[in-house]
Amino acid sequence: MANNVVLASSQQPKKGDLSLFAFTDHEIMNQIYATHVHDDEKFDVESLFIVVENILKRATQVADNVVLGTQGSVEHLEEKTPKPTFSPPLCTLKNISCELQCKAPGEETAYKTTLSILNKLSNYSWDTKAVLTLAAFALDYGDFWLLAQSQSTDQLAKSVGTLRRVSVLLKRPTLQKHRQSLIELNTVIRSTLEVIECIFELEKLSNYDTKDVPALSTGMDHIPVDVFWAIVTVVASTTQLCCLTSDEDKKQELSQFSQKINVILTKLRRQITLCRQQIEEVEAYWKLSKLFRTPTEIMEVFKGLIYNKDNVQPLIDGSTKKPVNIDVLKKKNVLLYISGLDITEEDISILRPVHESIRKDDQYKIVWIPIVDQWTDELHKKFDFLRSKMPWYVVQYSSPIAGIRFVKEKWHFKGKPSVVVLNPQGKVEHENAIHMIRVWGIKAFPFTTRVEETLSNNREWIGSIATNVHPNIDNWIKDQKYIFFYGGKDNDWIQQFTKKATILANDATLKEARISIELACVGKGSKGEDNLGVLGRFWTGIESIFISKTHRKTDADAVTLEIQKLLSYKNESGWAVLSKGSNVVLSGHGTTILKVVEDFEKWKEFVKEKGFEFIFKEYHNKVLHTAHICCRIDIPNTSGKIPENMKCPDCPRIMETYISFKCCHIDGAANGVH
Repeated sequence: MANNVVLASSQQPKKGDLSLFAFTDHEIMNQIYATHVHDDEKFDVESLFIVVENILKRATQVADNVVLGTQGSVEHLEEKTPKPTFSPPLCTLKNISCELQCKAPGEETAYKTTLSILNKLSNYSWDTKAVLTLAAFALDYGDFWLLAQSQSTDQLAKSVGTLRRVSVLLKRPTLQKHRQSLIELNTVIRSTLEVIECIFELEKLSNYDTKDVPALSTGMDHIPVDVFWAIVTVVASTTQLCCLTSDEDKKQELSQFSQKINVILTKLRRQITLCRQQIEEVEAYWKLSKLFRTPTEIMEVFKGLIYNKDNVQPLIDGSTKKPVNIDVLKKKNVLLYISGLDITEEDISILRPVHESIRKDDQYKIVWIPIVDQWTDELHKKFDFLRSKMPWYVVQYSSPIAGIRFVKEKWHFKGKPSVVVLNPQGKVEHENAIHMIRVWGIKAFPFTTRVEETLSNNREWIGSIATNVHPNIDNWIKDQKYIFFYGGKDNDWIQQFTKKATILANDATLKEARISIELACVGKGSKGEDNLGVLGRFWTGIESIFISKTHRKTDADAVTLEIQKLLSYKNESGWAVLSKGSNVVLSGHGTTILKVVEDFEKWKEFVKEKGFEFIFKEYHNKVLHTAHICCRIDIPNTSGKIPENMKCPDCPRIMETYISFKCCHIDGAANGVH
């Protein structure tokens, strides 16, 4: 113990040093930790705090009545009851009271006194130190105003009050002289009581795991510093009371203590509110996890997901713009459209054909759930605007949904729109059907994982993604023509490939073999102008089909590898896909695929013998072995569930994982580029 006192004293402020209020939290923490041994002293601190709260709430009301001349009754104040077995630690309280009394005004004295009290209470927890110190103060402050209240009616109170200098302060001239100081003292006491109440509340919440309630960790880490300021404020308040009862001109300045304690009070209230919000989220998470393990009815699941407690709000019917009871979802299959407020008209348009198709069948409903962490007036306006564009049901609320953590962790929502499919029992049929809706639209109905598996295993996938690439694309696919889909970042490469591929397509050898080849440059209009909307939708479609296939299985099949390979070319100077109709023959990097097309004269003689597809793939594989091209795949972190590892589509190795950050200084979604 002696060593602790020396260490703390060596760090205390000296005359001429910086003010106590100039100390950083880190400096204070270093000083007070020297006074703390361990928490092995146990007693009923909760009951002690109840008694202290009862005393100070009544004492401050009596003080207001005396100083301000008000007639406020203390009878209406709530009286909390400690446990019947509670035994107050009177000796400890008197010991602390001795430390508090008859100190000279000043920050240095308050600081030294606080360290002395902390050393005496070294074996108590931090919240208990604060409660014990406040209790010692309450013992004197409550006694003072109890005597003041009974001066005119009780001779014993009058005599004891004389010894306690109550009568000195109650003289009208003295009372008027110190009126403002007494009001300030009372205010500081109330604020300090609230600070210690908040500290006590945080300690009660500490039963929760900080992994579940991260705000709790921040609050708990700062409690020692908050306790220091509470105790030093109690010390300063006691000194001020001593000065006032002595009717001395020299007083303890409380304004800085008041400002500091109010800053701490605001911070603690905010921290507790955040903790309670996170606790609500984690309890909703546990409840929803249980509900989804054994779901029984869609309504029960929906209420648990959206609403806190029993605060059930009606839905908005997008077709009529009027509120409707959530019973409209009863015994229905529900598509939960989950998104932020940064969605575009294009995002909304993806679901319109689905809505038009399923609204004829009353068994399926779409509900938009906007995810907003903190609502503002501006966000409410944005919500109303987006809502007006939607013909389906919309959830309306002014606080985060109850299951926001569940949506983010279990359904991997990271900002981009998703569609969770629930059956009438509330069972999840698909955690995110948005990817297959983007690729196959209503063909993917009823949007279950089984349908997705069937569709994604089909080798004829390019047609669903490249619908808008060229006006004749549907006819080419229908006629089973060979199609070169191509593009890239380098316009020179695009022009070079267009020139060489056109020569290949018009060659007499292929014409004789009745092989028809068409060219579709992705992202370029008929006159060669850029079309970023088409380009964005194309790559979004590729990403969607890739995620659709990879989030269910770890072993990549031939179709997955081909899609993966194409996705790796997204940011390259050039790339091309050769398909027959909607069936992909191969995809290649700009360097290798251009080499194959340029070398057409070297392999065209084998077309009749081996077939165009076979010889093209064979020659491409030959070129591939002589080239050394790294394979890189960029998957947006907001895409939902992402595979932990991935095999290279060109070799048997596992690809290395990197984290990259990108900003194009524009709203990419608004331009159709994701």
